[in-house]
Amino acid sequence: MANSVAFQTAIEYVESLAIEEQDLLIELIQKRRIENRRVEIASNAREVLSALKAGTAKRGNLAQLKADLLDEE
Repeated sequence: MANSVAFQTAIEYVESLAIEEQDLLIELIQKRRIENRRVEIASNAREVLSALKAGTAKRGNLAQLKADLLDEE
């Protein structure tokens, strides 16, 4: 509940900004989300490369990988 109140307060604050400031904020948030996603993808790639080097990466076609995942559950 408190989280939704804080979120509503943030929305009201943003709505009180000038249109140009709102646009700038949207652009800034979008760029930060893109950068965070890039960092996440790079981290995942490093993990995959490490698994490949260690020989622990799982390989196969989609059906094989899906079956392997279902067996782990």
